[in-house]
Amino acid sequence: MTTVHPTAKLPTSPPDEPAQPEAGAAETDETRPDGPAEAPATTPPAAGRARGRFDALVALVYLLGAFWVTARGWRDVDGRLLGSRPDDQGFNEWMLSYAAHAVTRLENPFFTTAQNAPEGVNLMANVGLQLPGILLTPVTLLGGPSLSYLVLITLNLAGTGFAWYWVLSRHLLGSRAAAAVGGLFCAFAPAMVAHSNGHPHITAQWLVPFLVWRIVLLTRPGSPLRNGLILGGFVAAEFFISVEILFLVALGAAMATVIHLVLRPRQTLRLAPRALATLAVAGALVLVVVAYPLWMQFAGPQHRIGHPGDPDVYTLRLRSFVAYATESIGGGPESARGLSPNTTEEASFFGWPVVVLLAAAAVALWRDLTVRVLAGVALISGVLALGSTLSWGPEKSDIPGPFVLLHGLPIVDAMVIARFALITTVAAGLLLAVAVARIETLAARRPDTAVPLRALTAAALVAALLPMLPTPLPARGRVPVPEFVTSGQWRQYVADGRTLVPVPVHNMTSIYWGAAARADFAVPQGYFLGPTSPTDDTGRWGVAPRPTALLLTAVGAGERPPTVSAAEREQAAADVRWWRADAVVLPKHAHEAELKAFLDACFGPAQRVRDVWVWDVRPLTR
Repeated sequence: MTTVHPTAKLPTSPPDEPAQPEAGAAETDETRPDGPAEAPATTPPAAGRARGRFDALVALVYLLGAFWVTARGWRDVDGRLLGSRPDDQGFNEWMLSYAAHAVTRLENPFFTTAQNAPEGVNLMANVGLQLPGILLTPVTLLGGPSLSYLVLITLNLAGTGFAWYWVLSRHLLGSRAAAAVGGLFCAFAPAMVAHSNGHPHITAQWLVPFLVWRIVLLTRPGSPLRNGLILGGFVAAEFFISVEILFLVALGAAMATVIHLVLRPRQTLRLAPRALATLAVAGALVLVVVAYPLWMQFAGPQHRIGHPGDPDVYTLRLRSFVAYATESIGGGPESARGLSPNTTEEASFFGWPVVVLLAAAAVALWRDLTVRVLAGVALISGVLALGSTLSWGPEKSDIPGPFVLLHGLPIVDAMVIARFALITTVAAGLLLAVAVARIETLAARRPDTAVPLRALTAAALVAALLPMLPTPLPARGRVPVPEFVTSGQWRQYVADGRTLVPVPVHNMTSIYWGAAARADFAVPQGYFLGPTSPTDDTGRWGVAPRPTALLLTAVGAGERPPTVSAAEREQAAADVRWWRADAVVLPKHAHEAELKAFLDACFGPAQRVRDVWVWDVRPLTR
C-alpha cells in the first residue's frame, strides 16, 4: 500500500536533525534528510493496474458519499431546495445563471446591474463563483441553474476528497490508505457538510490540496521561476473560485510557517531565500491576473468594507469540537444547538472520539516535525474560531480569546470567525493521514505485527469517524416560478438590459425569477452584500426598499387597503422609472385581488398573460 514518489513529501524529521535508520536497515524516504529519492522512471504494469483500480474505488466511494449527502435534492431538482439555507441556494443559483449569461453575452463577470437594478451588485464583494460558473455554463444553459447548483454542491464534496487523495498519495505521503483516510476526512467532515447548506464557494476546495502541495515545495530545490509560475497559476485560479478559501489557505500557511520558525529557526531561515524568490514570481503572476477584479472588490462600484453586524455573533463554542453536528450520524436537531451561529457554520463538531484519536496521534508522533506543525495549526485555528471570548457552552464567558488581537483588522473584519475551523479541519485530516502513513511504514518494516497493527488502526478509525460522518441534508419545496418567466414569454414585454418587477417586490422572488431567466432581465433589490449607502461603504445586506416596494409589501401582507393616493401614484411612476422597468408582474398570491387593485390604480388595467398579471409600464419609463 506504500509507494515512493519524486516530489515533496511532508517531512518526517528536519534536515538539521536527521533521523537515524534502524540498525541493518537501508536508508528510506522516511530517514533521508533531504526528502524522498527519485522514483523509478516506470511503474510495473501490474502495480499500475492495481493502483488504478484502487484510485477508481476511492473515487467511487467519494462520489457515492457526495450523492448520499445531497440525495434529497436530486429527487426533484427544480421543485426542491437542498439544505437549511434556501435563500443562499437561491443566491447561488442566480450567480450561476449570471455566470452563464456573462459567458454567452460577453458581459462583465465581476459587476452587474442585472440584480439590484439600476445600481447593481459588486460580485467580487459577494460570492461571484466565476470559475465554477464558467465551467458549469453548459449545464446551466441546458438544465437550468437548479441542476447546475446540485452538480456543483455534489462534485465539490467528491472532487475535494479525490483531490486530497491524489495529492497525498502521489506527492505528500505516498500511502494510498493514508491518502484515502485524509481525503475522506477533509471532504466529509462536518465543516464541509454544513457548508453544503448553500455555500458552494466554501466547499469548492478541489484546488486546495494542490495549493498545499506547491506550498510544501517552497522548501525543496527547484527553479523559483517554474515553481512560482505553477503556484501563481493555482492561486489565481482559486481566486476566481473563492477568495475566502484562498485567504484561509494563506492564513493556514502563515501559521505553519511561524510554528516551523519557532521549532526550527535555523532551517526556516536557510530555506527562506528560495521560498521568497518563488513567492515573488507567484505574486507577480497573480497580481497581473487579478488586478482588475481585486480593484473591483476593494474600490469598485458597490464595494463594501467588513461584514454586517458584530463579528462575535458568528463564533463557535469550545464544546462544539467534542459535540456532533446536526447532520451527522452521532448528532441530531439538538446536538449542536447554541454551539454555532447556525447549521451552516457547524465547522467543528468532531466528537470526543476523533479529538482523543487526534491527541493520541499527536502525542505518539510528537518527534515528527510535520505532526507538531499540523497540531499547532489545528490548535491555533480552532481557538481563533471561538472569537473574542473562550466560551465552553452557549453562555458567553468573560475569558478573552486570542482573536481580540485580530479584531477589526482589514479583511479579517469581513470574515465569519467560525470559519477559522475550516483550517482546523484540514490540519486534523492531514494529521490523521500522516499517522496512518507512519503506521503503514511501521507495518511494512515489521511484517510479523502488520496484520494486527492494521486491524487495530482500522478499528480505531471506524469507531472514531463513524459517528461524525454525515446524514443526508434536508430538502424542502420551493414556490414555482411562473410559466410567464420559464416559457420566455416575458421577452415580449422586457427588452435587453431592462427590468422586470415581480410583485410584491421581494428579494428572493427577484432572485428566483432572475435565475430562471438566466439573468436575461434585471430585477430590483435582491440578495447580496453591498454598502450601507453611497457615503458609507460599511457592509450591509441588500438595500433599503423603494417606497412603492414597501407599499406593495404591506398590501401583500394584508396590512393596508389597496387604495392609492395621488402622491402614491406619482411615487409608483417615479419608482418604476428608477428601476428602469418595462413590466410589473403579479403571480398567484394570497392577496392577489388587493395587489391587482393597487397596481391597476397606479398603472391602469393589467393584461392576463399565462399565469400572471402584467402591467406594461414602458410608456412611463421610456
